[in-house]
Amino acid sequence: MMHSRLVFCVLLVGYVLTSCQERSKYTDTPTSGSIAISADESFQPIIDAEVEAFMASYKYAKVKPIYASEDVAIALMLNDSTRFAVVSRNLTDKERKVFEDQKIKPRIVKIATDAVALIVNKKNPDSLLTMQELTQIFSGEADTWKKINNNNFDQKIMIVFDQSNSSNLNYIQQKFKLADTRKINIFALKSNKEVIEYVEKNKNALGVIGVAWISDSGDNPAQQSFIDRVQVVGISEKENQEGKHEYYQPYAAYLALKKYPLFREVFIISKEARAGLGSGFMSYIASDKGQRIILKLGLLPATMPVRLVQLNTKDLDI
Repeated sequence: MMHSRLVFCVLLVGYVLTSCQERSKYTDTPTSGSIAISADESFQPIIDAEVEAFMASYKYAKVKPIYASEDVAIALMLNDSTRFAVVSRNLTDKERKVFEDQKIKPRIVKIATDAVALIVNKKNPDSLLTMQELTQIFSGEADTWKKINNNNFDQKIMIVFDQSNSSNLNYIQQKFKLADTRKINIFALKSNKEVIEYVEKNKNALGVIGVAWISDSGDNPAQQSFIDRVQVVGISEKENQEGKHEYYQPYAAYLALKKYPLFREVFIISKEARAGLGSGFMSYIASDKGQRIILKLGLLPATMPVRLVQLNTKDLDI
């Protein structure tokens, strides 16, 4: 009996000490404390807006975003450098193995449907492209703009991405089944902003960026200026269409209707196994307020319906 009581006391003391250590290890709550999160740089306008709104609502909360390529953003989360990662893909088998080895079940929450936007110089006559033409460009079959629409714009097509291993590059490689990018004239810069600046200065460039960077519905003056400096490419899934109405740009309504073909889902992948600030911020992004921010930035929110209005352009008899 005395031995059983002793064992019970030892276990109780051990539990109390462990609980105290866990509490001392984490000092944050769902609405207070300080944490870092990681995200693919394509989603910086979205995350910046969400962080600003969240910290304005909860003055004791401090969220520091770290922007990197998609793979690095996930690696930072897996290495416990950040609480969660915002990316456009699910975990790989190798990444899931890290969770399994640590006996942690990842929390994966879809927060939006995003689009990969294509941009060209203001002087480029080819701002409307079909998926067949894009396949020719990304495969290297069409290496000049003249080969696309047989016009006088006979310059080499320069394809520009934000950075190596970014979500934009990974998406285009998968969408157009690009096994070898050495066949095409392609290079990576350091950010979506640099891609916009490069396309603005180079008539032959085709830029690939996240649509949030060129949304004209946000409050960021920099984003509103970006849209005036380049042309956003309209894309048609059908061949040889007559009229601009068959070409669609990456607006939220066209994402909802699945008219714009280069769309993708955005996820938060969290390693946080407790109700900390990471969980609180993730819940905020998925809430009505957080989803309205996403809609305002031109993306399709995951849990909020988008109102579609059809305008009748015919003359009315009064």
